[in-house]
Amino acid sequence: MDPAAATAATDALVQELFVADGPVDRPVRLASLVAFQGDHRTLTERDLPRIAAALAEAELRRTARPGVIGALARTLHSLGTIDLDDVRAVRLGPEAFARHLAVAAPDAGEGLDPDEARLHASLREAVAAHILRFLTLRSRFVAAAEDAAFEERYAQDIVAAHDHLTIYGIDLAHSPDSWPLDAAYLSLETETDGGSPSAPAEQALAGRERVLLWGVAGAGKTTLVQRLAVSVARGDLPAPLEGLRGRVPFVLPVRRFRHDGNGNSNSHRNGFPEPDAFLSAVRYPHAAAQPPGWAERVLSDGRGLLLVDGVDEAPEQARERLREALRELPARYPGNVWLVTSRPSAVRENWLASERFTELKLSPLSRDGVTAFIRRWHEAARQDITDRADLDRLSGYEETLLDAVRITRELGRLATNPLMCGLLCALHRDRRGYLPRGRKALYDAALSMLLERRDRERAMLPPDGIDLTQEPKIQLLQKLAHWMLVNGRSEMDRATAVETLGRHLPAIPHAARQGGPEEIYRHLLNRTGLLREPTPGSVDFVHRTFQDYLSARAVVERHDFDFLIDHAHLDDWEEVIRMSVALARPDECGYLLEGLLAARKDARPVHARHRKLLAAACLEHATELDPEVRSRVHRYTRDLVRPTSLEAARALGWIGPIVLEMLPDPSGVSDEEAHRLAVTATSIADDRAIDYLVRLRDRASWAVRAQLAGAWRRYDTDRYADEIIAHLDARELDFPVSDLEELRALRRLGGRPCVQIAGAFTPEQLTEGLVAERLTELWLAYDLGEDLDLSWLAAFPQLHTLRLSHRNAEVTGVPEGVQVIVTGA
Repeated sequence: MDPAAATAATDALVQELFVADGPVDRPVRLASLVAFQGDHRTLTERDLPRIAAALAEAELRRTARPGVIGALARTLHSLGTIDLDDVRAVRLGPEAFARHLAVAAPDAGEGLDPDEARLHASLREAVAAHILRFLTLRSRFVAAAEDAAFEERYAQDIVAAHDHLTIYGIDLAHSPDSWPLDAAYLSLETETDGGSPSAPAEQALAGRERVLLWGVAGAGKTTLVQRLAVSVARGDLPAPLEGLRGRVPFVLPVRRFRHDGNGNSNSHRNGFPEPDAFLSAVRYPHAAAQPPGWAERVLSDGRGLLLVDGVDEAPEQARERLREALRELPARYPGNVWLVTSRPSAVRENWLASERFTELKLSPLSRDGVTAFIRRWHEAARQDITDRADLDRLSGYEETLLDAVRITRELGRLATNPLMCGLLCALHRDRRGYLPRGRKALYDAALSMLLERRDRERAMLPPDGIDLTQEPKIQLLQKLAHWMLVNGRSEMDRATAVETLGRHLPAIPHAARQGGPEEIYRHLLNRTGLLREPTPGSVDFVHRTFQDYLSARAVVERHDFDFLIDHAHLDDWEEVIRMSVALARPDECGYLLEGLLAARKDARPVHARHRKLLAAACLEHATELDPEVRSRVHRYTRDLVRPTSLEAARALGWIGPIVLEMLPDPSGVSDEEAHRLAVTATSIADDRAIDYLVRLRDRASWAVRAQLAGAWRRYDTDRYADEIIAHLDARELDFPVSDLEELRALRRLGGRPCVQIAGAFTPEQLTEGLVAERLTELWLAYDLGEDLDLSWLAAFPQLHTLRLSHRNAEVTGVPEGVQVIVTGA
């Protein structure tokens, strides 16, 4: 009998012990519910040995000895004598309730030998757990009482588990390695493909029940999930998310779902756990304490907030099954809120559109976002520094880093998401104001900082007696990363990690002399800053990007480029292949790129296109490359970068700045194609895109003009204002303004008739910054809050239309003659 069948059999036998009727809206004594006494009995005491024998067989999967069966029957009989109601019994929990039964039947185990006594005690506790499950499922009153108590504890555990962020590279001898989420969290911006203005993520999520959120590696997807879970668990919600109050957050990292070799989840046929297995699937430490049926009741009542994080971290063959589950579960349990996150390359556009999921994308950090992140990082780093000289040095580092990111194009290109900004901050401080250039140099420097320099420069003695130099550590970490790559995993069992290290230690004698695989594993976990144990018994890298980089190092050292080429159609391998090009020698780069371009008999057209685009994306990472190979890549991919749909145009964004060299001259194309080219170019957050966009600025097409106007925030403000904004035909066009720098630049250009305010400004700033004589339409595209007085609009005599994206309360003070249009709720 399989475990599920055994549980069902035990549940049925326990149900037989109790009468079917009885109050379910108040506590009720257990003695009045047993089926072998009272006016509504359906059993006699002579039935108890039969039920005891069947219970023992269901639990043990074999026939028990007569003495054990008799002892269990006498224990069951005590249910009719104990002075407990169902609520008190359930609150005791299985172990304490089993002890209650033992006290009520002190002679039940007489005559048993020690082995039989232990078996009887084990059966008594197992049956006690099933009895409490029955009582909980039977009575709404019991379930409600238990659910409330468990949810209070669960909320506290959610806060404890997620209310902190690690900021890499801080000197652990003088300050902590993590900070409260509130101190380190930076509100992220999202954008849609429907032309809506970008908005803070909290605002974009407001009022939506189903969202698929895309974000590149390091964009902050998991941080946003943590923020939502903690805010809901605490009941401390920003105004846009008040609608989530009272919900129960389920943080469901996809990497935690166990999958077999075919991508099937062990806990659900569709690759997704059933509700009552949510907590055990993600290894919540108190999963066993949840009341039976609790998660099912939460979802059935529409009270859940389901945060499904990292679809890209499931094996590729499992993702379609995940999609089936994400179709079925929201339909089965309506009224719950779903947020699903993924890297954009892992799922195609409209992946869940048929299930009414809104697709949002985390925007790259704007200039202001990068500045805010760097300032917040340094503010967090200052929290535990008391020495005045150290504080002054840190402030100096902060200002020089801000200047460097603004002035140095390459650093500006790297600082596009929270992960990369965090690395730059940590390295800049660690190297006392010096920063490496380029992706390979950045990660090499990060590894040096984390693996060796931090401890060495503090003259720190190895706390575990193991003293490894940087290279052996890298070699060992590469073995773990390579195992995850080959097995399509981003997390591995601790035992597998130790076993993997054990296989490779003999080849690394410097490490083998200092300890066995268990000791070396603990050293790598505790001292490198690259590994963590997210739950007991599992290990992963602190960020997937480190795993990808170390995997690439391992592949290049093994000269296994055919291995990369064979897997190049899999999106999980994109970053590994790009980094391999950065690490490989010129002839190896040529071989790899030629392999990506080569036709394959078994390749589907979409896979062939993917490989060629990947080859183009890799060019910017090749330090030295045969010019003929570079030319062939350009020739093979030139047609691919003439997108034929908006979806294809957006998909080209991941290629990066190299695509700007390959896009066609837009001067002779139709307006429709020009719009697609504008979508592609504006998705590349590099000032080099301005040179291409200049050739689109004189188009009369509203779609092209709107695309160019909406991309302002991604580029140098003054340059974009002078070279793009100043030349756009202003007819029927909203000009977005998200910060003071843009507001001042627009005023310098003489203002515009239609302005979209996409950031928070004071009335005084807008009155001073907008050109009163020219403004006719104003769009306030952000959450206005409550009790908004707009009497300041009287300063704009030509204003006739006011659009509001949100309206939480009555708006007062609108001048007479101004039409108010609410465009969103």
